[in-house]
Amino acid sequence: MSTARFSPFELLLLKSRSQVDTATLLLLGWVLVHRQHVSEGQRRRRLAQVTSQFRHGHELGPVMSIAHSQDLHAIQLAAEVVRKECSKERSLSVMHQAITVATDDGDISLANHYILRFLADLLNVAPATLGTLFQELTGQPLRQPEDPSRDAYWQAHDPDYYARKAREEAEAAQRAKASQAEQEQQQRAKADKQQEKQQEKKQKQQEKKQQKEDARRAKARAEQSSAEQAKAEKARAEQARQEQARQERARQEQAQEESRQRQQRSSPPPPDRTTRALAVLGLTPGASKTDVRRAYRRMAQLHHPDRFYSDSEHQVALASARFQRIKNAYDYLMQTY
Repeated sequence: MSTARFSPFELLLLKSRSQVDTATLLLLGWVLVHRQHVSEGQRRRRLAQVTSQFRHGHELGPVMSIAHSQDLHAIQLAAEVVRKECSKERSLSVMHQAITVATDDGDISLANHYILRFLADLLNVAPATLGTLFQELTGQPLRQPEDPSRDAYWQAHDPDYYARKAREEAEAAQRAKASQAEQEQQQRAKADKQQEKQQEKKQKQQEKKQQKEDARRAKARAEQSSAEQAKAEKARAEQARQEQARQERARQEQAQEESRQRQQRSSPPPPDRTTRALAVLGLTPGASKTDVRRAYRRMAQLHHPDRFYSDSEHQVALASARFQRIKNAYDYLMQTY
């Protein structure tokens, strides 16, 4: 079974050869801890003398450590062990030993006044019996302990009590004043720091807002510049297309004019339909079917009406008529060849 759930005194009881002796050791050690003007070595030697006949079988150090810790649970458990396992005579013997170690120097401390009464109550020893036992061992009656909460106690035992108390109050007031001043200073420093943080945060927000505004303006300028550039490119492309179309029309008109002039000068016989169709496509007699297809595609690209949509209606009508002649010639030649 794990020992983690047991207290130090419970572990001592489990390892002890005599639990009653170990319990009595703790009760006597508790009394010795409250002896005044006694060193720790003297306490242990006195405890060893009083309990030399005990059969507990363990060191005194752990018992004295528990007594110094003021573990009331352990002390109540020790008294319970003594009360249950011992006779009334043994309980009286324990009280006898407790009174002995409490009054070795002829005096009894204020704490041991209460401890002896507490032990007597735990061991079922009547107050009258305790008084009789104390009278027999010390030759003095067990008087009621003085009350340390009364001024008369401190006047008798500590004449410098009031002066020390006044000094302590003055020191406490001075510490409180210093503490209040320090707190006020800390609060002011905290307020200044918070204000500084707020100002810094506000400045950062303004800078961030300005950066966003600058970025928005830069983006707007870039978009405007890009739009203007695209518009200029489009205008240049359109102008180039129109110029190309005008040059092409001029070449065609010049070619047609030169052809008419040649025809007029030579006055050749009127050509048949095949020859006229080949002429429309810019071919000469003897051209192959592949030549007809290539010529048609080239002429269709040059004279398609959609290329002249931005010109006048008259120009569009002329272009449509030219394209129709080209198509009719192509259809005729493809059927004839």
